[in-house]
Amino acid sequence: MLKRMLKSILPKGAVGTYHRVMAGAASLRYGNPSASMIVIGVTGTNGKSTTANMIAAVLEGAGFRVGLATTCNFRIAGKEWLNDTKMTMLGRFQLQKLLARMRDAGCRYAVVETSSEGIAQYRHAGIAYDVAVFTNLTPEHIESHGSFENYKAAKAKLFAKLATDLRKNFDGKDVPKVIVSNLDSPHGSFFLGFAANKKYGYSVERSAERAASGAALPARLVEWPIAVVKALGTEYAADGARFTVRDAPFRLQMLGIINVENALAAVAVGLSQGIGIPAMSKALAEFKGVPGRQEFIRAGQDFLAVVDYAHEPESFRKLYELIGLLPKRRIIQVIGSAGGGRDKARRTVLGTLSAQKADVVIVTNEDPYDEDPGAIIAAVAAGAREAGKRDGENLFVVQDRREALAKAVGMAQKGDIVVATGKGAEQWICVADGKKVAWDERVEMRKAIEAKLGVRS
Repeated sequence: MLKRMLKSILPKGAVGTYHRVMAGAASLRYGNPSASMIVIGVTGTNGKSTTANMIAAVLEGAGFRVGLATTCNFRIAGKEWLNDTKMTMLGRFQLQKLLARMRDAGCRYAVVETSSEGIAQYRHAGIAYDVAVFTNLTPEHIESHGSFENYKAAKAKLFAKLATDLRKNFDGKDVPKVIVSNLDSPHGSFFLGFAANKKYGYSVERSAERAASGAALPARLVEWPIAVVKALGTEYAADGARFTVRDAPFRLQMLGIINVENALAAVAVGLSQGIGIPAMSKALAEFKGVPGRQEFIRAGQDFLAVVDYAHEPESFRKLYELIGLLPKRRIIQVIGSAGGGRDKARRTVLGTLSAQKADVVIVTNEDPYDEDPGAIIAAVAAGAREAGKRDGENLFVVQDRREALAKAVGMAQKGDIVVATGKGAEQWICVADGKKVAWDERVEMRKAIEAKLGVRS
């Protein structure tokens, strides 16, 4: 409450100065830990957590100790735990403390998911980055940033900062500043436009050929050589994806084009750090996925159950591209939308998309914060009705999320797919007055399945 009050009365510049000063103070408090590691920042709208985890897997597969901080998990030198903070990017002192723990554990690399919200609050300011990775950009957090261009500009601050960050030297070798960007995004060339020692573009489409010639990129990029990492012969199946990079075969246990893109970003980072293609192919083949991201819950049932974090339209569409690869009878969707002023316009859109993609839609609570849960649910349900779903027939409103999962599982028959979106591996449901209710969608889904099967946990 006090923070919101001060923010409302202080000039915008004063708030920014406060954030920057606190970022510097946090770094000093913990001995500037990022100076002792190669720091990789991953930003974008979708795929950040998975990309960061894949980068960590590639680095660990090459024998390095790695620290990792993402929306869904933390890891320090092999020890992993879930992110239960409800923050993609930790606050300044928490983040610097975590980086210090990575340094003290002997980590050579720190992979940090770096969000636009975190950048806007200068949580990145006390970190000396060496590699900046861009995944993609679609409209999200527009209400908090003010516009899509402001959102894009916030992401760009990470790349602009790269050239001015501390230059490091480990084992007698200078650490280069590196940019890695998705050439299949219409914004990919923009993020390649910032200064760096090395630049990598990745693609699963023909845009890589245009990028290699410089034709698709701004004139100012021609002086910078861009290494292109391209997936060839890509095959998508129900058991994963296969492709080749520079004549080397790759196999993923994760589904769909989005995860091929995520893997290519990890390969580009690995190449920038001198890691061989065969080692990366092996590491990514063994990579099993990320908690709460396209996670299958298996408890002996004869239908599929999937938990995913998808909470905005583009990530929702990408999830359904993956589900489209799976054999299925019906799709039963459990969906909600977040409160707290978060992109209210997307609520109806999510309802419409769920009605278009799923056979049965169950609308429920997600994270209402201080908003009326019923009003949020009503907006999502209205979108489903506009797309043709009918109450009591293939559209149901169940405010209690646990009951909604139980209903979906109870309706499921052999060959169906139950999909629950919006929570992933988050450990809380945020309600009014700053209160949080303990929650793990994966656990609750499993309990619902076991209850249907008559199995005791």
